[in-house]
Amino acid sequence: MPRKIWVAQEGSQRRFLSCPVFECLYEGSRGPGKTDALLMDFAQHAGQGLGPSWRGVLFRVSLRQLDEVIAKSKKWFFPAFSGIRFLRNELKWHWPTGEELLFRQISGIDDYWKYHGHEYPWIGWEELTNWPDPGCYESMLACCRSSDPKVPRKYRATANPWGPGHNWVKRRFVDPTPPGVIIYDKDRLGRVRIHGSILENKTLLKAQPDYLKQLNSLSDQNQKRAWLYGNWDIVAGGALDDLWDRKKHVVTPFKIPASWRVNRSFDWGSARPFSVGWWAESDGTPVMLSDSQSRTYPRGTLFRISEYYGWNGIPNQGSKMLAREVAWMILKIERELGLKVSPGPADNQIFNLEDGHSIAEEMTRVGVRWERSDKSPGSRKTGLEKLRAYLKASLEPKNGLPGLYVFSNCVHFIRTIPLLRRCEKEPDDIDTGMEDHVYDETRYRLLSYKPKLVKRKIKGF
Repeated sequence: MPRKIWVAQEGSQRRFLSCPVFECLYEGSRGPGKTDALLMDFAQHAGQGLGPSWRGVLFRVSLRQLDEVIAKSKKWFFPAFSGIRFLRNELKWHWPTGEELLFRQISGIDDYWKYHGHEYPWIGWEELTNWPDPGCYESMLACCRSSDPKVPRKYRATANPWGPGHNWVKRRFVDPTPPGVIIYDKDRLGRVRIHGSILENKTLLKAQPDYLKQLNSLSDQNQKRAWLYGNWDIVAGGALDDLWDRKKHVVTPFKIPASWRVNRSFDWGSARPFSVGWWAESDGTPVMLSDSQSRTYPRGTLFRISEYYGWNGIPNQGSKMLAREVAWMILKIERELGLKVSPGPADNQIFNLEDGHSIAEEMTRVGVRWERSDKSPGSRKTGLEKLRAYLKASLEPKNGLPGLYVFSNCVHFIRTIPLLRRCEKEPDDIDTGMEDHVYDETRYRLLSYKPKLVKRKIKGF
C-alpha cells in the first residue's frame, strides 16, 4: 500500500485527480502544481489491485524536457511506494504489483508509429501547448484503451497559455465552454478543462514568497497575462499575430476587375499538405465591395481570392495526391473563377528530375505551368519581413503602400498564418516544424512581385 506523503491541495488539484471525464486538461497560470497532479493522477491507481493492466505513458516533445518530470516523480514515488523501481535505461517506473509508467518523447506525427497498436489506459501530456499542432495528441487517442473492463481509461494533459500550440489547445478546450463544463463530441466520451491558479499553491508561495513578483515583473504583457493569470485571450507571441487583424485583413469576396493581374503560387507536398493560392493584384482600378461601396486600393495591393489545400483533414498531414490530379483540380477551380490566370511561382523542388521526369513537367502536360520561386540566400527571412510589411500596410491604408487582404473563403490561410511562430535559432525566420505550407507559397508570391515602371514624359526634355 502507498504511504501518504503527498496530499492534493484544495481547489484545482483535487478537482483534477477526481475528474471522471475521459479527456481532461489541467490548464491555467504557472505554479498551481499541475505536473505533480499529473503524476499523481496515474499513481493514485497503483497498488489498488489493477496490477499490470494499469499501464501509462507520459509524453513530452523532447527527451531532455522529461528530465524535470522524472526528477519530480522520483521525489514522490520513492518514499510513497515500497519496492518501486525506476528503470533508467527504459525510462519507466515499475511497481512491485506490476503497474508501469513510461516516460516517452513524441515530437511529430511520424513518431506515432512507435506506439501504434500499444495499449495504455492512462496517457498524459505535459505542457500540451509545446506541440504546434494536434496531430500527435489526436493520433494517440487510439492507444488509450484496455482489454480489462475494470481498468479506467484516462487521457490527461497540462498546459499554460503561450507556446506554439496555444491556438489549437485554446480551440479544443477553452473556446467551447467555461472551466468545468463537459464538451461532448459524437463519441460521447467527453472532454473538460480544469483551471488552476498560482494563488492556490500555498506551499509554493510560502517557500518562495517572491514568486508572484517574478511573474509580475515580466516585460511582455501577453506573457505576464498567460503565466500569472492563465489568460488564454492573448497574442501568443507568434511571427505574425502582432500584425494580423482578422477584421481588417479578411474581406468579403468581390468581383475582380478585368484589368487586374491574377496569378497563382504553389508549395508542393505529398505526405505533407500542398498549397495553391490565387492572387489578384490591384492596378489602381476601383472595385465595388459587398457593402456597395466603391474603393480604390494602392497599385500592387494583393488579394488572396481562392486557395486549394491538399490535406487529409488532419493538420499538417498531406492528401498524397498525384501531381496530375492536383493539376486537374487547379484547372477546374480556374474555370469556376472565370478569370485569366497567369503562371506564378512554385516550390523549386517540383522542377527536380527523378528518372528523367519532374512534377512540373507532369503538371504542364495537363495544362498548368509554373515559374521558379526565389530561393536565393536569405530569401526566407526576406519573405517574412515582406509579409509583415504587407500586413502592416493593410492596417495603415492612409500611407498609400500596397497591402495584403484575404477573401473570407481562404480558410486555410486564415487558419494557419496567425499561428506561425518564429524559429528559436533563427528569429527572423519561421519555425519550419509548423504547418507553414500556405505561408511558403504566400512568400513565393510576395518575392516574385516586381512593380511595373510607369513612363512619364517630363516637360522640357
